[in-house]
Amino acid sequence: MLQIDVLRHGESELSGVLRGSLDDALTAQGWEQMQQGIAQMLDENMIHVKQAPWQAIWTSPLQRCAKFAMDLSQRFHLPIHHCTGLQEMHFGDWEGQSTAWLYQHYPEQLAEFWQHPTRFTPPQAEPLQQFQHRVLKALNQIVLQMQHLQLQHILIVSHGGVIKLLKCLALQQHLDLILTQSAELGQLQHFYVDTLKQQHFTFRHAESAVLLDF
Repeated sequence: MLQIDVLRHGESELSGVLRGSLDDALTAQGWEQMQQGIAQMLDENMIHVKQAPWQAIWTSPLQRCAKFAMDLSQRFHLPIHHCTGLQEMHFGDWEGQSTAWLYQHYPEQLAEFWQHPTRFTPPQAEPLQQFQHRVLKALNQIVLQMQHLQLQHILIVSHGGVIKLLKCLALQQHLDLILTQSAELGQLQHFYVDTLKQQHFTFRHAESAVLLDF
């Protein structure tokens, strides 16, 4: 059984808008949120901890993830891998807009996106099914690399949409419920992968015993 911990980035300069592919930096508070997110797996005085539970780190290349991941990598002398498949969903023409602004200008489209994201895609945005394929392809490649490198426990630093998708799939919920999943800023989630099945990986979230083959 492999363990994959997934940390969401903290508050960033454009928090409050749909920033998807926008490459904004963490705020000081966002950095602290991420520090607190991993504190549960480290000593309370984490600044002086010399050993981490992870054997490697994978990160989204966007700086609100990558800079913190690089800091952890250097602090604990862990190998780090940048993976474009772990980036946030691209919101197309809605990039950089707040939900309040979208509600004012496109209330029907926004409501359709919140309620039925499998059926409605914002203009020029990445369809949810394409996003799912991209993330699962990245996860599959990561698990294969873990097997090749004989790693048992890794950390992924990524985005809210990625974590919500993984939770939705692991809990075997309909993709239209993706936006109802919890993934707070700086929060750490725990997933497990059973690699005993031939040509299949069984994937679950710590909150549930439900398994998913991918």
